[in-house]
Amino acid sequence: MFYAVAAASNGAVMLPFEIWREAFINDADIELATSAFAKRNPHPYKTFTDEATLPQPLAALQVGKSYLNCQQDAALPQSMGWQPRLSERLGSFRLVECRGSHESWFTNLLVVGQAIVAGGRD
Repeated sequence: MFYAVAAASNGAVMLPFEIWREAFINDADIELATSAFAKRNPHPYKTFTDEATLPQPLAALQVGKSYLNCQQDAALPQSMGWQPRLSERLGSFRLVECRGSHESWFTNLLVVGQAIVAGGRD
């Protein structure tokens, strides 16, 4: 679906409201979902298809790393196993899980803020 949307939109992805609401902000009421939808920008499709090349693996970076997993995120299908599949690339990391959708910064900013603080290094 992303490919078809991008092909029709000059290489950008802007999902229709009904799909975006159920996948990205499924924990919002209609008023908040409509308001957040109006604030979106086109997302370049190439960020889904082009590989990012780093000078060294993430695990080799000598910085603290954390992985925040929003448990009601339907935009990142649970069947794909984002955690631990992607988080294991970090090497040693702190896992922080919280309730919320992909767009939790709209629906529950306090919870996201607390998760970011919990993920911070001592």
